[in-house]
Parts: sequence; C-alpha cells; structure tokens
Amino acid sequence: MAGVRSVEALLERGKTKKGRKELAATTGLSEKEILGWVNRADLFRIRGIGEEYSELLEAAGVDTVVELSKRVPANLHKKMAEVNDAKKLVRQLPTEKQVANWVEQAKTLQPVVEN
Repeated sequence: MAGVRSVEALLERGKTKKGRKELAATTGLSEKEILGWVNRADLFRIRGIGEEYSELLEAAGVDTVVELSKRVPANLHKKMAEVNDAKKLVRQLPTEKQVANWVEQAKTLQPVVEN
C-alpha cells in the first residue's frame, strides 16, 4: 500500500492527519479506512495482541491503545467473551489475566496516533 510494507511503516506514515490524507490520496482508500488500519497497527504495539485479538477488541468497542488503557480488565474480558460467543472471531479467548496485562501495557505506551 503506497510504499508501506510493514505494520511499523503504516503506523509511522499514518500517525498524523496529514500522513493519513496522503495515504488516502495515493491508495484511493478513505481517510477513515486508513485511520482504522493505523489504529489496529497501534494496538499491535502491545505484546500479545495480533490480528485476531485486535479484531475482537474492536468488536468489543476498543479500537485504540488510549481506549484500551481506560478499560477495566474484568469488564472488558466479559464483553470480549460475549462478542466472541456471538461472532466467533477467535478460537481461544484471551484470559482475564492476559486482558489485564494488555490494559497495563496500554497505560505505559505513549500515544502516537493523532486524531
């Protein structure tokens, strides 16, 4: 995509509004779509979150690192279980301990995506 060959490169190029606008212009995707991809790339900075879990988090209402940092792990875990029961997004649900670890990691990360 427009010279972006890694998750890290997408995050770097798309972290600003200007960067997302440029990516949208060269790819034909909307800035909103680009922002969604960038937010997912941002979640990948958290150890243990990959494509499947980021999709589950998004379906549970968490699409940014900042949003994740504000969540109560037990409540988020419950919501993720409910969403996964309905949508079957992942084969193995993360444990509540894993979710708590993600929330703690999110609290320590500096925000990089400009909204």
